[in-house]
Amino acid sequence: MSERSVSRQTQEKRWYTVHAPEQFDREELGETLAEESEQVVGRTVDTTLGEIREDGGENNTKLTFRITDVGSDAAYTEFVKHELTRDYLRSLVRRGASKVDGYVTVLTTDDYRTQLQPVAYTTKKADDSQERAIRRVMIDTIEEAAEERTFEGLVDGVVNGRLSSAIYGEAKTIYPLRRVEIAKMTLEARPAEIAAEEETAVAVDE
Repeated sequence: MSERSVSRQTQEKRWYTVHAPEQFDREELGETLAEESEQVVGRTVDTTLGEIREDGGENNTKLTFRITDVGSDAAYTEFVKHELTRDYLRSLVRRGASKVDGYVTVLTTDDYRTQLQPVAYTTKKADDSQERAIRRVMIDTIEEAAEERTFEGLVDGVVNGRLSSAIYGEAKTIYPLRRVEIAKMTLEARPAEIAAEEETAVAVDE
């Protein structure tokens, strides 16, 4: 293919500026190139909380957004994943202390299904019953938060550290804790997808 042909193909494409959701102040996440706007929908963009807030101290938080809507030269996204870097999580591990992991899937008040992975780090070695009790507090606190919050509210609670602080406040009475984090939060299904699942389940039952 000649350079002229390549140039012509490139000219037919358009750059779209990708924006974070409104709860992240519509910050620019970069640009994406496509011939048709329909090709942009569904693409994902990875960034860090540090890049969005212009704070290098928060680069250990990775965020993933998916493009859901496209304008004439702009693409708009939804939040799909929050994840702490492996290096950061590894730095929290201490010899002779316990690391307590949890996994919980919740439904928010506006019917978004989300999986969260909390993790707690104790100051010293906890016994099995104490670890189970800490894990129970992590799961219960997240489930209670989801029962009271929209998806956007739950995302805010995770990103701003309020949810991990709430877990810390409850679980530290079981055994002294050094740190609590939400290691990962992933959007599993939107309201329309959940409604479709329920319709399918009803059809199967009938």
